[in-house]
Amino acid sequence: MRILGIDPGFGRIGFGCIELQGTEWEAIDFGVITTDSTEDFPDRLIQIYDDMNTLIKEFSPDIAAIEELFFAQNVTTGMQVAEARGVITLSLAQHSLPIYSYAPNEIKAMICGYGRADKKQVQHMIVELLNLSRIPQPDDAADALAIALTCGLNRVHL
Repeated sequence: MRILGIDPGFGRIGFGCIELQGTEWEAIDFGVITTDSTEDFPDRLIQIYDDMNTLIKEFSPDIAAIEELFFAQNVTTGMQVAEARGVITLSLAQHSLPIYSYAPNEIKAMICGYGRADKKQVQHMIVELLNLSRIPQPDDAADALAIALTCGLNRVHL
């Protein structure tokens, strides 16, 4: 089973692809999609859509997992991220991928056993659970791996 995890954003979208190898999860690849802040808003959404399609074709995931949105204080940024998440979801759906959404506290609870774990704790557990040599960078990529792994651990009971 191959899972594509997405940490939605607007300027940076984290992605992480994992695969079940026997009884262990393995990171296939991870990174970020970035958009140019000098570009017009619709053009940035088109780029996100195109880049998502490229990732899906490259990794051929069986399912996708995406983090649910959490609005902080900046409503304008939150709306842009929500629109980007919609474009990401559209791309995943057009490839007939089952899509699972997880709240940040669900991800932390699954990865660390505690829903209020901090970012460093989650990153440390990702390194351990995926047998990585270092913490994935940037943070968005590490978050995407955590999202994918949450989905994997929820879907497959080893």
